[in-house]
Amino acid sequence: MYCPSPLFDSHFHIIDPRFPLVANQGYLPEAFTVDDYLKRMKAFNVQGGAVVSGSFQAFDQSYLIAALQQFGEGFVGVTQIPATITDDELASLHQAGIRAVRFNLRRGGSEDIRELENMAQRVYQQFQWHVELYVDARELKQLSPLVKRLPAVSLDHLGLSKDGLPYLKALLEKNVKVKACGFGRVDFDVSKVLPMLYQINPHALMFGSDLPSTRAPRAFEDADIQLIMDALPETTAYHAVLYENGQRFYARP
Repeated sequence: MYCPSPLFDSHFHIIDPRFPLVANQGYLPEAFTVDDYLKRMKAFNVQGGAVVSGSFQAFDQSYLIAALQQFGEGFVGVTQIPATITDDELASLHQAGIRAVRFNLRRGGSEDIRELENMAQRVYQQFQWHVELYVDARELKQLSPLVKRLPAVSLDHLGLSKDGLPYLKALLEKNVKVKACGFGRVDFDVSKVLPMLYQINPHALMFGSDLPSTRAPRAFEDADIQLIMDALPETTAYHAVLYENGQRFYARP
């Protein structure tokens, strides 16, 4: 398909078997290397993106640093780190291109949520990193007060659930970012939800391919990009979601 906008892919995984993998709930993913990603997305004008650590990568940084070195300019990393990490170690990760910390509340592999607020404040104050939450939006009913206190935060996969959309919408009003990715994981009509979310905060939605879509009921398809353009037919709207919002959010110093 033809896409007139460049892409900033705010959410995808690289799985390189040369580096440590940890079985998560008995699951180990198949390989999906940098070369595999570039081949899969060669039809699009990908100008940058965020390589996101998965539950099966735990606190390993070696794969992520290697992937960012291969991708080069425009790509950044989203990692999982323990609360015991030193300031020097954080500085090294920043130098390598890491720009965010992920808390995986659905599948684990990341630090305990009790460390979320302290870590969010620490990495933002030192490096202006944000935190990313993989969470079912239904849980935001309890988590919203905490999330609102965080200096910068994004939520994965449109929050996953229809029942959680009211809590998700309320957070968009507080400038929380939301990744428009993982359409095969959600239980609602994405084409109807995207315009509602965009209207609340046109700077919040960020495209992600979610490649290689590990454990998703349906993997990413090229048609998902067309879905975004059809749901947000104004050029300024789909350009913001496909490129501008993500590029701006991740382009921190």
